[in-house]
Amino acid sequence: MKILFVCLGNICRSPLAEAIAKEYAKQNNYDIEVDSCGTGSWHIGEAPCLDSQKIAKIKGLDISNYKARQVQKEDFKKFDLIVGLDSKNIASLKSLGCKNPLLIGDFGYEGEDVPDPYFFDGFEGFDKVFEMIETCVKNLIKEKVEK
Repeated sequence: MKILFVCLGNICRSPLAEAIAKEYAKQNNYDIEVDSCGTGSWHIGEAPCLDSQKIAKIKGLDISNYKARQVQKEDFKKFDLIVGLDSKNIASLKSLGCKNPLLIGDFGYEGEDVPDPYFFDGFEGFDKVFEMIETCVKNLIKEKVEK
């Protein structure tokens, strides 16, 4: 199973989803490949933002070596599951030709978008976003991989 998590810039939400999924797969001996990317191009090659790195580290994950990349049409063939972090990401993926992207919020938050933490005041947004992503990623893997 190959899973791709997609957000806007690939510097905050999707790297967290990637790291959470990799760790959960490792803990449960799942043979899955996980990656992340963004729909936008303005952060290509950049490391995740400092607050995402900080919350990841607090939670025992290291995303400091991740590098942002933009989604490519080839990804739609390479990955079994394409997972958008919000409805705008889903719309962008569909406009690029992705047939069946999944909304991460459908796996634990009743279809709610995982908000971009930049729109919160302070670091608390990153903590909230991490919790949402962690819940949804684990539920996604339980439903799609454990079958």
